[in-house]
Amino acid sequence: MKTAVVFYSLDGNCAFTARKIGKLLNADIIHVQTKDEKKRRKFIKIIWGVIQVMSKKIPELKPVNFDPAAYDLIILGAPVWASSPAPAMKAFFSQTKIEGKKLALFMCHAGGMGDAMIKFKAMLQGNSIISEMDFNDPVKPNNMENAIQQIEEWVKTLKQ
Repeated sequence: MKTAVVFYSLDGNCAFTARKIGKLLNADIIHVQTKDEKKRRKFIKIIWGVIQVMSKKIPELKPVNFDPAAYDLIILGAPVWASSPAPAMKAFFSQTKIEGKKLALFMCHAGGMGDAMIKFKAMLQGNSIISEMDFNDPVKPNNMENAIQQIEEWVKTLKQ
C-alpha cells in the first residue's frame, strides 16, 4: 500500500509525529509550508495564530509536489489553533483536491482539541476517513516517550 503523510507544523509537534509515522509506514513525507515562516515568540505566536483562524485568513504556501492519485492511504496532520486546524491545511486543500481517498487524520495540540477534528473532517468530505488520533504536545520532553508509544500503537491499526 503506497502511503503519504502530509502535514503542516509550526512548533515541530506535527513534524515530529509525521516523520515518526512516515518512518514506521515507509511513507512519503510531504511538508506543507507557508511562505511566512517568521519565528514569533510564544505569546505573540499564539495571538497571531488566533487572528489567522478568526479572520479566516488563508496563508500563501510554498509550492508542494503532491499527487493524491498516487497513494492508497493519505495521512494528514495539522496543529490545533483556536479549536481549528491550522489555516495552512485549509490553504493546502484549496490547492490540492483530495477526493475518494482513504484517509487517516492526526492533530497535535498543547492542551485541548475543542471541535478541531470535526472541522478537519468537514474539509475532507468525499473521502473515507478510516482513523483519527490526537497527540498532546508530543515533543515536550516529559511527553515524548508516551507520544512515541501512542504513535506506534496507532500506526499498527493503520496497517490492518
